Amino acid sequence: MTRRELWNKVYDAACSVYAEREARSYTAFVCENRLGMRFTDVIVEPAAPCPDYEELPQILAAIRDHCPAQYITGFAWFLDRKFAVREGVLIPRPETEELVRMISDRYKGRSGLRVLDVGTGSGCIAVTLAAELKQAEVVAVDVSESALEVARENARRHRVSVDFVRCDMLQESPSGYFDLIVSNPPYVTLQEKDEMRPNVLRYEPHRALFVPDDDPLVFYRVIAEYGCRSLNPGGMLWFELNERYGSEVASLLEQSGYSEVAVHDDMFGKQRMAEAVWR
Repeated sequence: MTRRELWNKVYDAACSVYAEREARSYTAFVCENRLGMRFTDVIVEPAAPCPDYEELPQILAAIRDHCPAQYITGFAWFLDRKFAVREGVLIPRPETEELVRMISDRYKGRSGLRVLDVGTGSGCIAVTLAAELKQAEVVAVDVSESALEVARENARRHRVSVDFVRCDMLQESPSGYFDLIVSNPPYVTLQEKDEMRPNVLRYEPHRALFVPDDDPLVFYRVIAEYGCRSLNPGGMLWFELNERYGSEVASLLEQSGYSEVAVHDDMFGKQRMAEAVWR
């Protein structure tokens, strides 16, 4: 099989489920990071022979079944860092990058902060903040032990110290006091399922995505209440949001006693981040 033939096989499979532009991006990601072949390699030597990839039929079948490219390659990029991911662990999103960038910029130059990441998943938030904030003591909790295993792997990969703890915030609370609590909690209502793509619904963990239709702010409320007990004076709470509930989350935080509550738009003009100060 030549490089061009291999590229075309992956691209044809991607085109069966994605539009052309996304299929090209998907193909480039999988070919480079799973099959060791860049698009420039195809352009320069399209007729060069390729190894006999025994796993190719399984890869093509997974692509046609809407498997995310990050699960096929085993990693995702997050703020220029490579994070291991696998099924059962939420794939990091660009809007989460925006949230973490805002926090890093706000706290740049400050040292010795105690940080809590609630619902850490792959650990992308906790690990990045541990790397970016000098001498920060970072604790990260998640209900899923399999997610925590991946998060620990990512902390080792990036040589940072994070205390990962299994904890269901709806049932229990981590001990200690913090200067910063950040969370990208489950926030998609069940009625929004019909709007979601198969690559998300079939593969990504529903427990990390969905909340009941009759209580969409459950995690925001629980974490805000916890922050009232566990944030140091002047400490901050940061959330990623469901764009439909920005004003509701802001009201919840104000009613809980937080000040300087602000909701921020993402790069697409959608309300996706919130911050608040505990006085």
